[in-house]
Amino acid sequence: MGAAAAASLRDLVQKRERSRERVAGGATAAARLRRLDESAQIILFERGEHISFANCGLPYYIGGVIQDRGRLLVQTPEAMKRRFNLDVRVRSEVIAVHTGKRAVTIRRADGELYEESFDALLLSPGAKPIVPPIPGIGSERIFTIRSIPDTDRIQAFMEERSVRRAVVVVGGFIGIEMAENLTRRGIEVTLIEAAPHVLAPFDADTAVHVERELADNGVRLALGDGVESFAERAGGIDVILKSGSKATADIVILAIRVAPDTGFLKDSGIALGPRGHILVNERMETNVEGVYAVGDAVEVKHFVLGTQASIPLAGPANRQARVAADNIAGIPSKYRGTQGTSILKIFGMTAASTGANERALKQIGRPFRIVHLHPASHATYYPGASPIALKLLFDDDGRILGAQAFGKDGVDKRIDVIATAMRLGGTIHDLAELELSYAPPFSSAKDPVNMAGFAAQNILRGLTDVWTPDEWENFDPDRIQLVDVRTEAEHLKGAIPGSVNIPVDELRDRMDELDPSKPVWVYCQVGVRGYTASRILAQAGFRVRNLTGGWKSYSAARFRPDHNRG
Repeated sequence: MGAAAAASLRDLVQKRERSRERVAGGATAAARLRRLDESAQIILFERGEHISFANCGLPYYIGGVIQDRGRLLVQTPEAMKRRFNLDVRVRSEVIAVHTGKRAVTIRRADGELYEESFDALLLSPGAKPIVPPIPGIGSERIFTIRSIPDTDRIQAFMEERSVRRAVVVVGGFIGIEMAENLTRRGIEVTLIEAAPHVLAPFDADTAVHVERELADNGVRLALGDGVESFAERAGGIDVILKSGSKATADIVILAIRVAPDTGFLKDSGIALGPRGHILVNERMETNVEGVYAVGDAVEVKHFVLGTQASIPLAGPANRQARVAADNIAGIPSKYRGTQGTSILKIFGMTAASTGANERALKQIGRPFRIVHLHPASHATYYPGASPIALKLLFDDDGRILGAQAFGKDGVDKRIDVIATAMRLGGTIHDLAELELSYAPPFSSAKDPVNMAGFAAQNILRGLTDVWTPDEWENFDPDRIQLVDVRTEAEHLKGAIPGSVNIPVDELRDRMDELDPSKPVWVYCQVGVRGYTASRILAQAGFRVRNLTGGWKSYSAARFRPDHNRG
């Protein structure tokens, strides 16, 4: 911001906002600026027709869950003008930023170009879908899903054609939501993901729960297999995969990754990251004084890792917009980073995460520990309780690094509690001590969050050592004794190969069946009885480890979708 603008918002001649039809960022900043100064001249530029819409609701509109298209429009230009006295210019694309002379070039819908000067500039260009150069990708049966016009085109196509089969490419958040909502319309869906698992923010041991839920609801999954080409055929389109297999569909939805829509900033002097994201400081200001940026097009600090990251989420984008608006108005404000707290509905289930996952921690060489739990959503004696698969990542100092959860009920509040503790600098000891609301219909006296803290404390205090399901690949039966401490009936229903069954209630009397010179790995159904067994054995002099999450985590990790299932 220039010296004059810093002195008074009345000197803020124009505030520019360039939006690529995104719900978060620009409109939020404009409204905040108006609330801070009634006399400032604020201009908002939008390339399309819609300045603020619920893009997260697009799949649910296609699925018929949201039936009124107008409900997707968070704000209209007319409403923003009436409420906030903004100069809203739709169908007006900012095609260049001239930081030297503090001006932008705008192209109207009729092609006419003109310039506007500014004292302060806020950029919220959003992101655009990546359309890879795959043979056949120009087919009229292939659509991207990013905006209301995209949605309108998909709806029109499905109403005009008889759509019975759909292929969704890439299993990210939007891809999975599209798979669910197309299935809801009675359409047979195949979901294709080149990576080994869906949902990159989640580790494999949580993603498999999502994959099972998709498969159980009839979605065909092709994982670890990318698209080689598309080929039109009579009445449909073939999607040929790199493995040589093929999926035939009437419509293809590309829900693939997005790229920052920052091409217009070339030669502007505004610094961009290696992938084209706008680089900003904690004030959301670029390297050019008085030029700010927010939303999907920016790189920010990862709250847990401390590295630069692009995490396109609506909540962080809105907070970034508030920070930027405050600083433009002369109110010191800082954005402390994004930790990636997110949630997803998958048919009747929910998946949520916050912070870092294993992959991200390994990439920066950050040591971490893991606990898996399978607590009930509320007291089991009260009707309707359902299990939650909860994973907690933490370090040797007790700092919480991340958490993931999957279940039918209560997933959201557990991840939100952990996310809040992380944001406030809490540790696993704080999770153990949290006083959370309890009544049988809502939780248990020991809430799942408390239980995660207890389990992590037991590890850090040396009361137990754990092993994880992926360590089974290195299991050597000649070197390690594997003991199932569940009941005989449970063991007979399914057990880890090579394990012997000694129920925990018989362990003290049958300890002589074990060789004290060899390590003992124990497991139970969810880890609780295994912990008790590990304490009995450890105090008898055995070197023992307990499978965190128990048989439930082990068996879940071995789920492999059948491409022909459904």
